[in-house]
Amino acid sequence: MKPWPYPRWIAHRGAGRLAPENTMAAFRLGAQHGYRMFECDAKLSADGVAFLLHDATLERTTNGAGVAGEQPWRELARLDAGSWHSRAYAGEPLPTLENLMRFCRAGGFFLDLEIKPTPGVERHTGEVVAREAARCFADAAVPPFLTSFRPQALAGAQAAAPHLPRGLLLDTLWNGWFDVARQLDCAAIVCNHALWDEATVAQVHGAGIRCLSYTVNDEWAAARLTALGTDGIVTDRVDLFSPAD
Repeated sequence: MKPWPYPRWIAHRGAGRLAPENTMAAFRLGAQHGYRMFECDAKLSADGVAFLLHDATLERTTNGAGVAGEQPWRELARLDAGSWHSRAYAGEPLPTLENLMRFCRAGGFFLDLEIKPTPGVERHTGEVVAREAARCFADAAVPPFLTSFRPQALAGAQAAAPHLPRGLLLDTLWNGWFDVARQLDCAAIVCNHALWDEATVAQVHGAGIRCLSYTVNDEWAAARLTALGTDGIVTDRVDLFSPAD
């Protein structure tokens, strides 16, 4: 397999659950816990601005409502993305992807960038996110790692910036997943951690592809994945797991 330049431990959505997910406050807190690599979710506003949000809709993590991708950035930028978590983060805004990438470049952090498209614009979202990532990290020693559950989004990223490494996210081992990953020239498979077993790890490693896991919040699960020889772990528990392990 090609050398894998990324840390083993990856902070999920910034700092897991300790701060409002996918906000700059969360990434700063993750950094304070010693993490050097962050996972985030990126999608497009109605006018094409790449920004951070996990859900298709706004209700769970902001004071907004409706489908996020159907709203212009000028409206999304006004939302409170922190009060749902706690008073300490009241008024925390949704960040643009560019804001996070600048933070990572300035601090020397690594980025696991999940392309989380609004349904219907999968390929276009992959293209835009990949182009922005390639531009911002043009002279970086280690590029961002682009992932998605949506093969169409990864195909868009592959077309727009083929040099950026890609990973196929899986919540089930659906029929044809392995062939799709190879067709997309994926550098990694990122599975729900319960899906990995000795045979699947051997199959993926045998193709020269890395094995990563989400979202691992228990010591027993981390120990099992280590014993299986997997390559990376995404966690909410930045307060439990040392990124130096």
